[in-house]
Amino acid sequence: MNDFVQAEFDKSLLNFQRMSEDAGLRQQITQAVALCVDSLRADGKILFAGNGGSAADAQHWAGELVSRFYYDRPGLAAIALTTDSSILTAIGNDYGYDYTFARQVEALGRRGDVLVVISTSGNSPNILRAAQAAAERGVRVIGFTGQAGGKLAAMCDICFRVPSDETPRIQEGHEFIGHLLCALIEAQMYPKA
Repeated sequence: MNDFVQAEFDKSLLNFQRMSEDAGLRQQITQAVALCVDSLRADGKILFAGNGGSAADAQHWAGELVSRFYYDRPGLAAIALTTDSSILTAIGNDYGYDYTFARQVEALGRRGDVLVVISTSGNSPNILRAAQAAAERGVRVIGFTGQAGGKLAAMCDICFRVPSDETPRIQEGHEFIGHLLCALIEAQMYPKA
């Protein structure tokens, strides 16, 4: 068991080492923050969507923006499309599970908003449909995937491709980048005095 634990630590450390050495990733983070801040300053909003553990990330990051991250400040306009069971089950029943997020983007997304979509494979059909619906409405798309990127990578304005094929490592990278985005958006929107 100790060998397994050490191997998991080693894989996580290697994953974060690769991420920290990736200058392109740092540039993407800066670009994603700018997209989100520009949207919020223009009275837009940030929509979040993901499945399973990625649904939890969507809710988590929306909560960090609406409530607070590092310090008290006014709430920021963010919505997790993963949280309303009545909407999710109505769309799933009436249109099919692949439309659970796209239909909400159609209803809530406006030109200038940002959609953050999370899929470790980059191939989740409901995430792909949401990205397509966003593009049709002038909503910018920020994607989170694994290193392969899947079909989602080509559909994003910015796509964070964590350098791993293992779901746990990908999710750990997503969580780190998501926290960076929340911290930097907060700091740009409401700089501490």
